Amino acid sequence: MRVLMAVTVAALLAGCASSTMDDARAKAPAKTLSSAKADQLVAQCVQFAWQDEAVFGVDAAAYLESGKGGGYTVYTRSAESFVDIKAEGAATAIRFYAVEDNFVSKRRLAALATCL
Repeated sequence: MRVLMAVTVAALLAGCASSTMDDARAKAPAKTLSSAKADQLVAQCVQFAWQDEAVFGVDAAAYLESGKGGGYTVYTRSAESFVDIKAEGAATAIRFYAVEDNFVSKRRLAALATCL
């Protein structure tokens, strides 16, 4: 029963996050970056960096999933901040989105920058 409830809650949260992400993707990203590293390595690094409780406290949740059309998406709870990471030619393109331009989103961007 607990497993079913956890799966149901996760599915509901994913639906909400997906809607928020689609709305944000309709606009320009807050920041576009590039890396010579493989997209999977960058995505795993970003997820790990965003899960640092010493930096983000109790809101240190980050989820990694396959991106639409390839690559990866790393996102926070309710997708307040998320990043699309995809190999493009010899480089990896990184598109950072934030619902609000605030202190927390700037910290997420700074943590992401350590993974380039």
